[in-house]
Order: sequence, then C-alpha cells, then structure tokens
Amino acid sequence: MVHDLYILMITAGIVSLLFKLLKQPVVLGYIVAGILVGPHLFGENLVNMENVEAWGNIGVLFVLFCIGLEFRIKNLLESGKVALVGAGTIIVGMLALGYGVGRWAELDNMNSLFLAAMLCMSSTTIVMKAIDEAGLSKARFVKGATSILIFEDIVAVVLLVLLSSIAVKNSFEGVELLEKVGVLAITLVVWFVCGILVIPTLLRKVRPYLNDETLIILALGLCLGMVLTAEEAGFSSALGAFVMGMVLAETLEAHRIEHLMAPLKNVFAAIFFVSVGMMINPASLVSYWPSILFVSFVIIVGMILFGTLGCWWGGETLKDSMSTGFSFVQIGEFSFIIASLGSKLGVTDPVIYPIIVASSVLTTFLTPYIMKATVPCYNFLYNHASPRVRAKIDHREQTVEQAEQAAMKAVPTNAPSTADKVRHAVRKTIVTKRVVDLFLTNMSENDKPENMENHE
Repeated sequence: MVHDLYILMITAGIVSLLFKLLKQPVVLGYIVAGILVGPHLFGENLVNMENVEAWGNIGVLFVLFCIGLEFRIKNLLESGKVALVGAGTIIVGMLALGYGVGRWAELDNMNSLFLAAMLCMSSTTIVMKAIDEAGLSKARFVKGATSILIFEDIVAVVLLVLLSSIAVKNSFEGVELLEKVGVLAITLVVWFVCGILVIPTLLRKVRPYLNDETLIILALGLCLGMVLTAEEAGFSSALGAFVMGMVLAETLEAHRIEHLMAPLKNVFAAIFFVSVGMMINPASLVSYWPSILFVSFVIIVGMILFGTLGCWWGGETLKDSMSTGFSFVQIGEFSFIIASLGSKLGVTDPVIYPIIVASSVLTTFLTPYIMKATVPCYNFLYNHASPRVRAKIDHREQTVEQAEQAAMKAVPTNAPSTADKVRHAVRKTIVTKRVVDLFLTNMSENDKPENMENHE
C-alpha cells in the first residue's frame, strides 16, 4: 500500500509540476499521471487498482464535502433568478442535447441518459481556476457564474442519486422517478434544517476548545457520519458528504474548516483524478478521435449557447452572459464521477468513458483561450446588431447598473446569517407555538368552575 501511494504521489507530483510550468491546469497533469502508471501504456499494473479505487472513492467524498463548504445560501438567494434560470437553461439544454447525441450515435436509452448527465455540468474547480488565472475574480459576471455553478453542483448530486436508482433497476419509469425526486427533496430539507438547528449551536458552545486539530477531526467525523446516514437511507454517499458541507458552510467556522480541509482534499482529489487516468487506454483515444472532437465541439457550442441565453433570460447583461457562457465550456469532476458510476454498475458502454475523459481534457485545455475570445465576440455581435437590438443591450446594461447601486445602498449592517434566520423561523413556528399552547391550556384549567368555587 505504501509502495502504491509512493508511485502515485511521485508521478502525480512530477507530471503536475510540468503542467504547472506549461501553465496548464494540474487536473490534466493528474490524468496524464494516471495514464502513465495505468495498465494500458506499459502493459502491467505499477500499482494495485483496488487500493487506488478505494482512495479515489474517499477523494470523491472529500471533493463533494469541500464543494458543499463553498455553498452559501445567502449568495444563492442574492443571485436567485440568474442562478435558477441560468443553471436551468444550461442543464435542460445540455441534457436534451446530450441525449440527442447519444440516440444519434445509436446508443440505447441508458447510455444516452448517462451521456447527457456527463455533458450537462461544468467544472466548478476548473472554471474558478480559469477565472482567477485570467485576473477576472472581481469581474461583475463572476457572482452570477458562481451561483450557477453552485446550483449545478446541487443538481449533479441529485442526478447521481437518480442515476444510481435507474441503473440498479435498469429501467426508466417517470412516476417512480418523480417519487424518488420528491423523497430526495424532503430528505435534503429535513437533513439540512436539522443540521442547521443543531450543529452551528454545538460548534458555538465548544468554540473556545476548538483548536485546528480538534476542529478538522470533528468536521471529518460529522462528514463521515452523514455519509453513513445517507447510505443507510438508501442514497449515495456523495449526497451525505455534500449535505454536511452545506450545513457546516452556515457555521462561524466554515472558512476555517475549508482552509484546514484544503490539503486533505488536494491529496485525495489528486488520487481520484489519477484513478480516472488509469482507466484510459491511449490506443482507444487514437481510435476514437473523431468522436472525441465531436463531443468536445458539442460541449463548447452547447455551453456557450445555453449559458449565454440562460444568463440573459436571468437578467444579466449580454457581455456578462457571454462571459459566463464562454467560461463554462468544459466538463469536469462530476462528469468523471458519473462516468465512473456507469462503468462500475456496468450499464454504460466502455467506449463512453475514454471519450468523456479525453473530451474533458481537450475542453479544459481550450478554456482559457475560449475565454479570451469573449470580448471580440461581444464586440462583433454588438457592432453588427440592428439598432433595435443594440438599444435592448444598452437598456439592460443601465438596468443592471442601477440595480447594483440600489442593492449596495440597501445592504443592512450586522444582518443575521441564513442559519440564524432558519433557526429563528423553526423556533418561532414550533417552540413558540408549543409554549403558547401550554399557556392557554393552563389558563383554561384555572378558569374552570370548580377552581372558581375553591377560590371563593
């Protein structure tokens, strides 16, 4: 086991360092490292695949836990319309496009469904990394883009649960699927509300005794506890990790936990991406290169189209809408997780996995260059648009600027957090009602005739 970990870490470290020098995302380096240590390139296993798979599964949990930690209900509510309409347009559009591509390629319903799910999610990690490296972290479109990515992550976790259920039963029944969605939604709300009521209060009480070591151990314990709870309830372990991350994101210790989790997440996430690369046969990439180019083209065009339309319909300016769409032109971690799920359950064609991974690598590589094309494309569209369309674009720009200025003036100081609001609402509707009921009951008993006579 130590030998396997040594091979993985040293190979991933050297290759990722090389990719860093080439100014490419380190995720690509991890995948290439997986190809190097995998069984296909040199014809033998340099590491034990079972150990790598086990570590990779842990890596998935930690990645989803950290994604949940970055989730802020307040931020999502502030960009509610953009997040809902933008993410909804992208997800529905890409699901339809991906399913259509699958059927056009003569895949069956199950393979087409999994393919559609793989194509409908942009990579939160890669998008935010690309935005940061481009120096656009403070740009206006980033807030809406982040909210869309958060919403996509939530939908991705739900899709994982639904796809697992569909794959196990090997059937797609609409009524049963709606029931599953309903149960899942109720479960998520119950877990989240219960967690918000208990965990932030618990952490606040023991805060004076929480050093970094104790806090990270407690956070991991809570995460794994929710993972086991999700599994016992018949849902995926990924759902449990994500929910606990969402709960802890509403505590005072959220940023501290996120900071402490970063090294652990980076290590196990690297192992996960290496395990993804180990499943790729380089010879198959040569054989399927037309399919890889076609799928990459579908991802890029689809994300630009639906991302731009969704943000525009959600109230963003055309320039911000295009900036979001042009930054979403890749697939990432959730696509790998869904592809791995289909392979493990044996419900997807083995050809799909290398095509998806290779398409992810190609689109990730192209993302920074496509983002640089945003302004020229916007200028071209604006300059060649009709006067009526240009007037609409200018009017939207003015409306958004006025709304931003009004929002800045209306921001209250010392506003309560979302977690505090939830706890207050629950206490008000449950505890207060119970206290009032007890009070009225006691009053009615004291006002009974016998009590009046005794008093006289």
